[in-house]
Amino acid sequence: MSATRHRALGGGVNHVLDYLRRMQAENPSFFYAIQGDNDHTGGSIFWADATSRMNYAYFGDTVVFDTTYRTNRYRVPFASFTGLNHHGQPVLFGCALILNDSEASFAWLFQTWLHAMSDRRPISITTDPDRLIQMAVTQVLPETRLRFNRWSIFKETQEKLAHIYQSQPTFEIEFKKCVNETETINEFESSWVSLLERYFLMDNEWLQSMYNARQQWVPAYMRDTFFGDFSITERNIGLNSFFEGFVNASTTIQMLIKQYEKAVASWHEKELKSDYDTTNTSPVLKTPSPMEKQAANLYTRRIFMKFQEELVETLANPATKIDDSGTVATYRVAKFGEEHKAHTVNFTFFEMKANCSCQMFEHSGIICRHILAVFRAKNVLTLPSQYVLKRWTRNAKIGDMQDEHATELPNNSRESLTDRYNTLRQEAIKYVEEGAKSIHIYNVAMDALQEALKKVSSAKNQSPVSAEDGALSNGRNQELHAAGDTETVACQSADEKEKKIRELTTELESINRRCELYRANLLGVLRDMEEQKLKLSVKVQNARLNLR
Repeated sequence: MSATRHRALGGGVNHVLDYLRRMQAENPSFFYAIQGDNDHTGGSIFWADATSRMNYAYFGDTVVFDTTYRTNRYRVPFASFTGLNHHGQPVLFGCALILNDSEASFAWLFQTWLHAMSDRRPISITTDPDRLIQMAVTQVLPETRLRFNRWSIFKETQEKLAHIYQSQPTFEIEFKKCVNETETINEFESSWVSLLERYFLMDNEWLQSMYNARQQWVPAYMRDTFFGDFSITERNIGLNSFFEGFVNASTTIQMLIKQYEKAVASWHEKELKSDYDTTNTSPVLKTPSPMEKQAANLYTRRIFMKFQEELVETLANPATKIDDSGTVATYRVAKFGEEHKAHTVNFTFFEMKANCSCQMFEHSGIICRHILAVFRAKNVLTLPSQYVLKRWTRNAKIGDMQDEHATELPNNSRESLTDRYNTLRQEAIKYVEEGAKSIHIYNVAMDALQEALKKVSSAKNQSPVSAEDGALSNGRNQELHAAGDTETVACQSADEKEKKIRELTTELESINRRCELYRANLLGVLRDMEEQKLKLSVKVQNARLNLR
């Protein structure tokens, strides 16, 4: 199968390989690997740039593995590993061309990806419902919680039960309601049986197979695991959100790299904009609560908006104490008029710990309205630190990498390079923001950048390079062997001094481009102001003439 698919892609594979070799030569932290024959032309290909690898260090708690090409008949077998950044935006963790659909090929891919990510295993992973992928995940990531994408299951159910969907228009609505809106396992089980009986589908093989796999896709079974979802239906979509609009069924292998770079650049700019908005604008507070003000200063803008929604809802969700053992108090929290949907919160005051039956915090990392209602009743004025996940804060990529889910990071001295990179990046953003405020400041900033570039260039001959600086690189040129007859090629450069210069030079060039953009925008605003002044002057003159 791999040889057939390789022939179908033609010389485009070599085009991709040439690109990967060039990128790795420019930046040793760029990782790529090839599985397959000795000539490296028939196997799958994986790659991850330095940014993807560092982003994983901060946001690698939950992962999405997208193989949309298999269900949507893409011309290119392109797959991706993505996650969510601190703004809730898609963030890339690596890409692959899968030239061989087999369990061994997927196992190789997950092993290689894990190796590139310093063997740090995610808490959870979401994939399309596929037996080969499931077996590979079970083999390589046995402790990671596997979830099947509901959107894919709903789509396939519609195809398998087309006759039911056509003859019973209400079935789809009730089916999705049964899956999405049931909050407890017992509630789902009861609703499922009722649904099948009502539509006489108790013996339907497809629905039975989906029921057997319910722990991998029904939300009621997944609430105790972190997936970064803010609501039950928020990520009930296709998996390819990062490359949506860039890579599709008509994308050829020759177009792939260009579209890949466009997607990476687009999301990078969106992250920068969200960083800027979070840092330089203030949200409208809706309550006098000190906790709301605290959250506004801690969270990124989008995450704060979600927290604010939960906080405001406490006004309509009073907490009623129903039990108190002395150390643990139990509360019943329900919205006015919806007492039948009450949730239970257990609260330990001395430890400031609470857990809710809705398990929203466990699932999304955002504290729920029910716990906040109990805090309100107990006059807890600020958020306890354990309920603020750093990965959702504006400082998510500043300082030491931390695993907030009690998992040790088998981290091969990765912190030093990552911290330096992200500290420089954050300072560069501040520099751009200040440097674009006026033409004079812009010119001063550009002169300072040029001077800094000279100093960085001269530093390469004055300071030794530590072994740490190669932590995110693949090491020296080598081949990694896995799964018997497969082999991995992970080409690396040994020139660590040049690597530091290239990274800083690239960052400075990027800042330069953004400064030019800000300068162009500023000049446009100034031109508009001059035009408005001219128009106003004309109006004043006309008014004076009329008065005469």
